[in-house]
Amino acid sequence: MGLKQVGQAISSFLHALVLLFCVTLVCTSPWIVIGRQLRTNASFWDQFHVYGGLFTALLAMLFTLKVCAKGQWRLFFPWLIFDFSQLISDIKGLAKGRLPVSGGKGLISIIEGLGVILLLLVCVTGLVWFLVAPSDAITWRDYHKVFAQGFIGFLVLHALLALLHIRDFFD
Repeated sequence: MGLKQVGQAISSFLHALVLLFCVTLVCTSPWIVIGRQLRTNASFWDQFHVYGGLFTALLAMLFTLKVCAKGQWRLFFPWLIFDFSQLISDIKGLAKGRLPVSGGKGLISIIEGLGVILLLLVCVTGLVWFLVAPSDAITWRDYHKVFAQGFIGFLVLHALLALLHIRDFFD
């Protein structure tokens, strides 16, 4: 198997890998006892959260590149080019009781794009928390927790939207 095939294999499982690591990190986060820095006698879960989080940050960067490649960023971030046409159509449809469809540059894709942004913010704040001097670490830990809570909200919404997407197969 060549390097290109390995890259394609990883790319096809990237969404599942990111999801698996994010859910594991979120579900185990109540067991984490990290303040300014990782203690020398840190528990398995503390170490997993730090090093698993760093690995997840790498996966998140690769996932972001995949999502944005070949102009796909326009689907998830149409507001960057002031394209609100499908979003407005989806909102008007919601007002009439119609659920938005998956794909395109509409409401569901924009929500997914916001999830990518939240994921990156969680990763960046976690990385900065890991790298800064202990005197600044608590501030970055607080930022990390705020963005992580927002990302948890996104994960719940994303799961609900996935159920809507399954509905599309039966229409």
